[in-house]
Amino acid sequence: MKKVILVLLLVIAAKISAQNLQVHYDMGEDRKYFTTTLEMFKPDEYGATFFFVDFDYNLSGNKGISLAYFEIARYVSVYEKLSLTLQYNDGFVGVPVPVLGNIAVTLNQTFLAGVSYPIDLGFVTLNTDLLYRSTYGSEGADGQLTVVWFVPFLDGKINFTGFMDVWSQDEILRAGTAGTDDKEIVFLTEPQLWYNYDKHLSIGTELEISNNFLPFQKEIKVMPTLAVKWNF
Repeated sequence: MKKVILVLLLVIAAKISAQNLQVHYDMGEDRKYFTTTLEMFKPDEYGATFFFVDFDYNLSGNKGISLAYFEIARYVSVYEKLSLTLQYNDGFVGVPVPVLGNIAVTLNQTFLAGVSYPIDLGFVTLNTDLLYRSTYGSEGADGQLTVVWFVPFLDGKINFTGFMDVWSQDEILRAGTAGTDDKEIVFLTEPQLWYNYDKHLSIGTELEISNNFLPFQKEIKVMPTLAVKWNF
C-alpha cells in the first residue's frame, strides 16, 4: 500500500509543480545502481512547501525499485525570518528473502516539528531547522538539526548546494545493532555540485557522507554519484 501511495504522490507532483528531476548513478562500494529524485520547493504568501521522492533501482533480479523514500516539509512564516515547520518522512526498502523472494521493509515513518531560521554568514546563508523528532519504534524524545545551503558561482553557471542532518534515535532501529534501545547519533550530509548547461539541463555530482545511517553500518560511509538534472 505504501508503494502505491508513493507512486501516486510522484505522479501528482510531476503534473502540478515539480521543479527538478535528478538521475544519479551511484558509484559507492557494492552499490553501482541508479537513483531518481523528484524535488520541489515552492514559496507562497504564507511560507513555503518542500518535498522530494527518492527511488533506488537495485531490486534483486530485475533491478526494479528497491527503495522508495518520501519527505515533505511545510514552513509557515511567523515573525520576520522565523518560521514554524511540520515535516513527515516515510518509505520502504526491498529485501531479498530465500524462498519468499523480495519483501518490503518499512524505513520507519517519522514526524518532525520545530522552528526554522536562515543564518547569514555573508558568503553563504544556512537555512537551519531545529526539530523535535518522533519515529515509529523509537522510545523517548529525539531531536534533529537540519542545515541546507545554496551557493551560486560564475553568474549562476555553477551551483554548490546540499544539506546536513544530525539526529538521535534508538540503536534498535538499524538492523545489525546490538538490539537495544540505547540512543545513537546519526549523521548524514549530501553536498552537490552542478554545472548548469542551460536553464533546464544540469550536470553534476553528489557526495553522500553518513554515519550510523545505513543498516549494519559500523563506520563512516562516503558514496559519490554522477548525475544529470532536468529543471522544470
